[in-house]
Amino acid sequence: NDTTPKVTGIGGIFFTSTDQQATRDWYAKNLGMEFNDWGSSSFDSRSLENPEVINTLQWNPFKANTDYFSPSKKEFMINYRVQNIEGLIEKLKENGVTIVDELVSYDFGKFIHIMDADGNKIELWEPA
Repeated sequence: NDTTPKVTGIGGIFFTSTDQQATRDWYAKNLGMEFNDWGSSSFDSRSLENPEVINTLQWNPFKANTDYFSPSKKEFMINYRVQNIEGLIEKLKENGVTIVDELVSYDFGKFIHIMDADGNKIELWEPA
C-alpha cells in the first residue's frame, strides 16, 4: 500500500463571485448543476487503482469579499486530495514552502493550507 506523501487528486475548485447566489443559479439553470447545503456542487468519481473508494470534488463559488483565500490575492483556490498529509507537511517544511495555518482534523478528514510559488493559496485535504 503506497503511503508516499503526495497529491492523489483534486478535491475542490473554489472561486469568488460578485453575486454568489446568481452564479449558483446560472450554473443550475444553464448547466444542470445541483448544490448541497454548503452551496457547492459535488462530483463523484472512482479511482482506477482503488475502485471501491468514491472520490468527491467540490465546486463552490464564494462571496467576493471572502477572506478564506487570504493571504492570497487571487480569486480562486484549488483543494488537492492528498495521502499521508503529515509526511507531506514535513516535506513541504523541508522545502521551505509557506504553511499558512495548522493541521486541523474533522470527521471528513484533515486540512492544511499552503502557498505556492505564485502566491496561490492551496488547500490540502486528506479524506478520513
